[in-house]
Amino acid sequence: MAGVIARFSSVFVPGQLGEPRDFRDRFFKPWFSPPTVNFVFAAKLRASSTPAAVVVVETKPDPISFEKEDSISKNILACPICYQPFTWNGDLGLSLESMPGSSLHCSSCKKAYFSNETHLDLTVASGAKEYDESMPPATEIFRTPLVSFLYERGWRQNFIWGGFPGVEKEFELAKGYFKPVLGGTIVDASCGSGLFSRTFAKSGLFSLVVALDFSENMLRQCYDFIKEEEGFPRENVLLVRADISRLPFASSSVDAVHAGAALHCWPSPSLAVAEISRVLRPGGVFVATTYILDGPYSMLPFLRTLRQNMMRVGGSHIFLSERELEDLCTACGLCGFTCVRNGRFVMISATKPS
Repeated sequence: MAGVIARFSSVFVPGQLGEPRDFRDRFFKPWFSPPTVNFVFAAKLRASSTPAAVVVVETKPDPISFEKEDSISKNILACPICYQPFTWNGDLGLSLESMPGSSLHCSSCKKAYFSNETHLDLTVASGAKEYDESMPPATEIFRTPLVSFLYERGWRQNFIWGGFPGVEKEFELAKGYFKPVLGGTIVDASCGSGLFSRTFAKSGLFSLVVALDFSENMLRQCYDFIKEEEGFPRENVLLVRADISRLPFASSSVDAVHAGAALHCWPSPSLAVAEISRVLRPGGVFVATTYILDGPYSMLPFLRTLRQNMMRVGGSHIFLSERELEDLCTACGLCGFTCVRNGRFVMISATKPS
């Protein structure tokens, strides 16, 4: 059993996804060369409210045309304490370009939130001088400079052993689920070093991409990658530090939320998904990837006890079935649950009722 636990801790501890950058591979070699695998997803695709259907994802979608509002980020951002909309001192639009030196003010709490060169800090404790608090180990590990640095320089390759098909295939699958809300605002929750955030931004499928994470070092890595990439659409991206269980967005203000390999690392998945449900507009879509420890592992008589101990000690969560994930989404006010499997990998999608 110890071997099983060790294997899963090495593969599934990460809370976000990343990919090695070719430019850096000249200097930082991956820990191993993953085998070439042709992924064939499980044929079953479940839906709780509609009959099962095959998800068809276009590799190159038709261009999305939308009218971008300069004040869109201003309209969705809200105080993480009282959820009242902000007033702020910057230009009409808030983006990576206009963020440095900007400040947001809550007229209800009388509190100001400030941005630095890389990101806007919208945690509840933002600006505290003496007070500090730590998160569970499954969250704190991603705040370290070393893990943040390694995340797109070797860490992500381990996910292949758990059935994760790779960033390109995951993006194509997610894009199919997001089709009803393309052209809107997407929050990449627990974005890590921003691999999917950058992919969403470069795709041109969304009017605004909010890269959100609790780790300051992950957000700095994301900013560095963006800065190094020539022609990156910086005007459509915003980097925000926030707690997944206290999202700094107005209710019913976001069109889509993506969480790549993060659900199992959240201290309380129910609080997080409930927050996601709160901020989604009616008809908004939530897409997440995680892993399920089912099949032969579900026969272990002490698996649920092990899961409880892991949550208590490390703050991470093990999901044992698709039904458990569906129940989580339903309990948090989302409907239309669907999922697609590849081994232990699962991508889920649920919608805010219209």
